Amino acid sequence: MLRKELEISTYEDLLHHYPYRYFDRTQLMAIKDVNEQCEYAQVAGTLINIGEEGVGRKSRLVATLFDETGRIELLWFQGAQWMKKTLREGDQYIVFGKVSAFNGNYNIAHPEIEPWNTETSIPGKQPVYSTTEKLRLKGITNRSFAKLTQYLFEKIKPGDIPEVLPVDILRHYNLCSRYNALRWLHFPDTDEHEQVARFRMKWEELFISQLMIARLRLQHTAQRGWKFERVGEHFNEFFRLHLPFDLTGAQKRVLKEIRQDTGSGKQMNRLLQGDVGSGKTIVAVMSMLLALDNGFQACIMAPTEILAQQHYFSISELLADMGIGVRLLTGNVKGKVRKEILGELADGSLKIVVGTHALIEESVQFKNLGLAVIDEQHRFGVGQRARLWKKNEMPPHVLVMTATPIPRTLAMTLYGDLEVSVIDELPPGRKEIKTVTRKDAGRMKVMEFVRSEVDKGRQAYIVYPLIEESEKLDYESLMAGYEQVKIWFNENKYKIAMVHGRQESGERERNMQRFVKGEADVLVATTVIEVGVNVPNASVMLIESAERFGLSQMHQLRGRVGRGADQSYCILLTGNKTSEESYKRIQIMVSTTDGFKIAEQDLALRGPGDMYGTKQSGILKFKLADIVLDGPILEQTRQAALQLLTHDPRLDQPQHQSLKYMLSQQGRESHWGKIS
Repeated sequence: MLRKELEISTYEDLLHHYPYRYFDRTQLMAIKDVNEQCEYAQVAGTLINIGEEGVGRKSRLVATLFDETGRIELLWFQGAQWMKKTLREGDQYIVFGKVSAFNGNYNIAHPEIEPWNTETSIPGKQPVYSTTEKLRLKGITNRSFAKLTQYLFEKIKPGDIPEVLPVDILRHYNLCSRYNALRWLHFPDTDEHEQVARFRMKWEELFISQLMIARLRLQHTAQRGWKFERVGEHFNEFFRLHLPFDLTGAQKRVLKEIRQDTGSGKQMNRLLQGDVGSGKTIVAVMSMLLALDNGFQACIMAPTEILAQQHYFSISELLADMGIGVRLLTGNVKGKVRKEILGELADGSLKIVVGTHALIEESVQFKNLGLAVIDEQHRFGVGQRARLWKKNEMPPHVLVMTATPIPRTLAMTLYGDLEVSVIDELPPGRKEIKTVTRKDAGRMKVMEFVRSEVDKGRQAYIVYPLIEESEKLDYESLMAGYEQVKIWFNENKYKIAMVHGRQESGERERNMQRFVKGEADVLVATTVIEVGVNVPNASVMLIESAERFGLSQMHQLRGRVGRGADQSYCILLTGNKTSEESYKRIQIMVSTTDGFKIAEQDLALRGPGDMYGTKQSGILKFKLADIVLDGPILEQTRQAALQLLTHDPRLDQPQHQSLKYMLSQQGRESHWGKIS
């Protein structure tokens, strides 16, 4: 049952089932001081009135404990007969447990209880372990874990727990031994011992993860790649004649990094982070032109058809005057057109292709693929991305792009095996999006404002939430909202389009294109428009029930406006009552448009697993470490891992054998950064 409920199969697993808090058992309370503020209490006194109450399933053992200040009731619902035999009326006991109140009187159910006399030693810090309802029903309580772990430490010696970290690392970072760390984590003598133990085991967890990542990086850097030796006419002509705006300093820096990577003779694996509207597409296009200048083909792979089409249109427009053919390949491209594209890719006449996962199908063969750009890569599985590697005799260079800003500590953990570039400047002339929050009670003024913007010739998004758990209700709200919008925007004067996930893809695409082409003034939508829509004329993003959206999601939606020269607005419309957490998210959105600041706050509020769906990815399964709070330790372990692998890349030295074994065990779990 322990294995099923808590994944505890061995004594080692038990040692790593750490307490999540401690009770201070050094103090005795007077019974009169027990009140509703006390979650737990430790009292001592004389036991009287031991007896059974109720019948059948409702039967329970009750007793009263009293001292000179008052009395409290003790209850046992399970094991009542056994407890009745062990307790003696009139004897003194020390009692510890969770305090409850019933009819104005305080009680402790299933307390820890033991005889009390002048020689009884008061416990110190008592560990509290997580357990489950099923285990509790079987009598496996917090006390069971404490006793079992205590018994285990009575039987083992320091040498029975092998050290994992090399001696020089222990000395350099002032880390205690593994045996002491585990013992003090479970049964700390002092606060200092607990802190020292916690630091040591956090350090070990993060160090192992950074070693895994650093080894992957070494594998990447050892991977031979195509050498882009020249910057030729395609790149130079585009730079001189066809750039729609001057490159920012950040874009120039990133392009320089890409040129160095692709010219090194090693395979490039680079992550390009850039906030919405920061100009990642231009960098991708110029990187693809670099591939063309060196006789290679390039592709860009997007997670959805809408995003692939958006890339196709923008790249085709950018390269229109250069005579470079660009084709779109998605699951909906069939028949003669598909056959034509596949033929052109195979014979090399088609240099740039934009597509969805259709690009990785067996039937798609390139003559000489040199660069693969992957957009919003976390939406692709590792296996899918790996298949791109097989499209040439040597893997192509890989540029991974994301518009989801990733906090530094998380990037070091998830993408530590990739080189990271950041575009941290917006193109000149971009006006900051004004973000405001309004309550539902002020809806009339909000809709009047949206209409005034549309009357100026601009367009507006109105986005409704869609949560899986309440999908049916959400669709009903969307349809009701659509009808409301039609009342606000007279259909004789204004054109309204609607897109949502239940529409046929063709209908959704037609409605989307109506808005993109300016044939619709207002787009009512669910979050299907979160990525991939570029409508410079859209100046208003109205997010309905904003309290139900996550921070990153709201930020991505906000990025759909502010793409033209006009002042743009994001209005967060909330219910008249919001939770404290929702209020915090809304206030963060209003206070900043910096995606990296928002991502940091989102990470602090939600944790890495919830943000990026990585709870089961292996690399983030830390028992103690918290990459939000333990950034300084993460920095230390990263440096230590790189230094160690510089001197012993294969971990062949005798002092590194324990580490090597641990890595081999950890490495069995998948991690999504393995293949860019």
